[in-house]
Amino acid sequence: MRTGPLKGVRVIDLTAMVMGPYCTQIMADMGADVVKIETPAGDNTRYISVGPAPGMSGVFVNVNRGKRSVVLDLRSEQGKADLRALIEDADVFIHSMRAKAVAKLGFGYDDVAAINPGIVYTNCYGYGRRGPDADRPAYDDTIQAECGLPAVQQELTGEASYVGTIMADKVAGLTALYATTMALFHRERTGEGQEVEVSMFETMASFMLVEHANGAMFDPPLGPAIYPRAVTPNRRPYETKDGHIAALIYNDKHWNTFIDRVQPSWNGPEFATLEQRARQIDTVYSLVAQTLKERTTAEWLDLFTELEIPAAPMLTPDELFENEHLKAVGLFESVDTQHGRVRMPGVPTWFSRTPGRIAGYAPELGADTAEVLAELGPRDIAG
Repeated sequence: MRTGPLKGVRVIDLTAMVMGPYCTQIMADMGADVVKIETPAGDNTRYISVGPAPGMSGVFVNVNRGKRSVVLDLRSEQGKADLRALIEDADVFIHSMRAKAVAKLGFGYDDVAAINPGIVYTNCYGYGRRGPDADRPAYDDTIQAECGLPAVQQELTGEASYVGTIMADKVAGLTALYATTMALFHRERTGEGQEVEVSMFETMASFMLVEHANGAMFDPPLGPAIYPRAVTPNRRPYETKDGHIAALIYNDKHWNTFIDRVQPSWNGPEFATLEQRARQIDTVYSLVAQTLKERTTAEWLDLFTELEIPAAPMLTPDELFENEHLKAVGLFESVDTQHGRVRMPGVPTWFSRTPGRIAGYAPELGADTAEVLAELGPRDIAG
């Protein structure tokens, strides 16, 4: 049984890889009936990492859980007729094809709105259609590079690098989620459907410039587009006697409490205020780094807890599965599947009346084709 604030919403999902599927995975967890339309070959993410069976990689299973897989050959008239029939009663149509490709198939916004005027139609693109790069292909690595992430990493470490997660895909997926649900909210109030466009590049440019726009926002500019504290080379987990720890001895209260207990010699005018420390943040980080090498991680965590200074141990992704806090809040859910028990990171949000939950396991390719098409009722063979 589906639960959550989107219960009763039907989503026709023509997305692949991660951006769009991450958006619709959350919608499924929040109660939506997500019908994933796949080609006969299937979504490429079925094959990109380890999994318990062919076509069921870990990445695919996680971002497509709780959906129903319908295989349609949209190059055929029957496949197109089936999709048009599915659109008739849908609330959301979301795709990640290039604009020319989806239009050529006959499923651009005008085509879909002619079938269902109240539908929310979401385009997931690499680049917005109004710019000169509209038709360029886009992947997480290329968008990370173009939005400035590797350049910021170079400021931080001395070497250009991607961050160790597919950030562009996931941030854009979350953006597609909020844009789609905002459009659903508008439709709930007015009855009007509409077209929504979310592009990875614009999303990540906006995301990166939240803090890094900094002095470049002003006319004339007051400084470069960079937030100094985020790119100081010494901003990293601190080394301790037996591991690493993250700690933010940042505001005046934290700073004064720390130096009174640990380093009274720093109690002078040079670092007295947040503004002064911000101007020489790399020096501050370096001094703290040398000090934190003197005790174990556990010793520092105990002291920082006592002093109410934000601090945390450095964990690996594997360790998240055994984290006591995440266990206590119930983040992980185990699902019994045909491939055995699978433990998944579940819904990170909490609702007092309409809680979401993992909607189920990811579908085998085409597993729900017959069921979903049968729900359409008797039709002519061509729709």
